[in-house]
Amino acid sequence: MPPARSLRTRATTNENDENGASTRLTRAKAAALSAPEVQITQPAKKPLQSKKATTTTTTTGPQRKRAALGDVSNVTKTENADAKDAKKATTKTGLASKVTSHAGGVQKLSRTNTSRTALGTRDANSKKAATAEPKRPGSGSGVIGSTQMKRTSSQKSVKEEASHAEEPPRKKVDVEKAVAEKAAAAVKEDVAQAEVTKEEYIDVPQNLDEEDLDDPLMAAEYVVEIFDYMRDLELETLPNPDYIEHQPDLEWKMRGILVDWLIEVHTRFRLLPETLFLAVNIIDRFLSAEVVALDRLQLVGVTAMFIASKYEEVLSPHVANFSHVADETFSDKEILDAERHVLATLDYNMSYPNPMNFLRRISKADNYDIQTRTLGKYLMEISLLDHRFMEYRQSHVAAAAMYLARLILDRGAWDATLAHYAGYTEEEILPVFRLMIDYLHRPVAHEAFFKKYASKKFLKASILTRQWAKKYHHLYIKSSLTEGYSYMKSAQ
Repeated sequence: MPPARSLRTRATTNENDENGASTRLTRAKAAALSAPEVQITQPAKKPLQSKKATTTTTTTGPQRKRAALGDVSNVTKTENADAKDAKKATTKTGLASKVTSHAGGVQKLSRTNTSRTALGTRDANSKKAATAEPKRPGSGSGVIGSTQMKRTSSQKSVKEEASHAEEPPRKKVDVEKAVAEKAAAAVKEDVAQAEVTKEEYIDVPQNLDEEDLDDPLMAAEYVVEIFDYMRDLELETLPNPDYIEHQPDLEWKMRGILVDWLIEVHTRFRLLPETLFLAVNIIDRFLSAEVVALDRLQLVGVTAMFIASKYEEVLSPHVANFSHVADETFSDKEILDAERHVLATLDYNMSYPNPMNFLRRISKADNYDIQTRTLGKYLMEISLLDHRFMEYRQSHVAAAAMYLARLILDRGAWDATLAHYAGYTEEEILPVFRLMIDYLHRPVAHEAFFKKYASKKFLKASILTRQWAKKYHHLYIKSSLTEGYSYMKSAQ
């Protein structure tokens, strides 16, 4: 090595100098001289070399400062330094093995342990680390502490399950008895609740007007007073049910034919239902006060429809349209003159409580069922064709129509709420109810009326109601059917 040669030459030239370095080369000097060269030349070697693994492990630690080569004190202390370096190397390798065993074989890389030789020592010490017992973590380890807690909780649950499993099982008879008692108690509670709710809904009518307090169009604050006033008006606008007796040229059959024709005109003009009911009421009230010839009966009907359309419709048909539907039998001037005469006879009193208003009132308690309401409209229009309904109030006819419609469609009993909003109990409805079934059971006498409600628009109400009446009429009108036939024959 070049540094060693230079040292020898220097030592031989200064042989007589007492303060110079001794010329004797010992093993300690050689180790001291060769150590820095290994540290300098070590990084230049290839990483795959593994022969000097033991020497490189000694240098993985922090490097110790060394004195100059010519210093005598450094030379004299080399033996002690060599021993200390050997002890440090062994202690460092031991610490490295402990670290690898504690960390599970993963070593943090640094500038001093990036060489391949350090990895070789880790491989050598990994066997010892595998056989060594791992250290138990301290009390400050949060993760392992939580796992220990989970294990203890799971152990407790297992113990609890075991304790529950150790309980003696109940007898099968006791279990069945307890289940039967619970079921009987539940049935009793349901029956009691059903009785309470049944009493509430049947005996006590519900106040459905509270839902419309926020709607000014419904006039919920005054609706009760309004319908009370309309029931008072019913008596004022009722016609004479026997006015045909002082009409020498007229019969009830002719009145039925006229009303059936007006229903056809009403359908052609697409007018409101209120217009039709008001027109028939005007006819009956006028015939109750005036004697009319047979050839002027159609004029009375056209004029009544013309007046009612002006009163109820937003846009009423022109007078020429009514003259046209009458096949030009009457001129426009004749219809206008008849209009003035009819209004003067009735004292211009058009305050007729329309049955459609009562039907809507009852339909509120029926939850506005469209099927029940459509059948109710059909049954209510029967009162226009059959003169036997003339003696009953409009509200009474509307209540009977809704009652029969709910019966046909099987919508339930006539409860207190329906009776409250209709104004009639079930016993009070029965006379009008039987008249409707009687009309439905008889053969079709008014073709336009039957055809109107046989369409899909009105859910084929005329067909459905007549089919029901043929099956069940004997349950409601046992002996009144023959009486109805005889009464109709005598009337004709």
